[in-house]
Amino acid sequence: MKNIFEKEVSNQVIERINNLTASTQPNWGKMSVSQMLAHCNVTYEMVYTDKHPKPNAFMKFMLKLFVKNAVVSTKPYAKNGKTAPQFIIDEEKNFDQEKIILINYINKTQELGAKHFEGKESHSFGKLTSQEWNNSFYKHLDHHLTQFGV
Repeated sequence: MKNIFEKEVSNQVIERINNLTASTQPNWGKMSVSQMLAHCNVTYEMVYTDKHPKPNAFMKFMLKLFVKNAVVSTKPYAKNGKTAPQFIIDEEKNFDQEKIILINYINKTQELGAKHFEGKESHSFGKLTSQEWNNSFYKHLDHHLTQFGV
């Protein structure tokens, strides 16, 4: 698994994002490219904003039990996998705006670095190691950029 906290890796991801256009079509799935960018932004919104309500104690327990490993492991996501409700983007989004937001989040995360994320509380899974954070960030971005052929 590549390390999103390394400048070279984050730059490679940003380069892939910059290869997208507003008309790029997915190789699979139902999202448009602008919806995909907004979908990827949700991960970072959960880290940096209060936009999404935190799950209650029971739901957090269930997420840790049944979802956490799929998100933080190195095992790639399957195509057309199930998406958590807060990650579903139904409305069309502004491609350029979502792209800028995502690139800014990637840069902010890289600049804060792995040490900042070591033991940091996740919105849904409790405390994670920096490696688990890396896996969740990089794997999700890689999955969706591959979905759109970049």
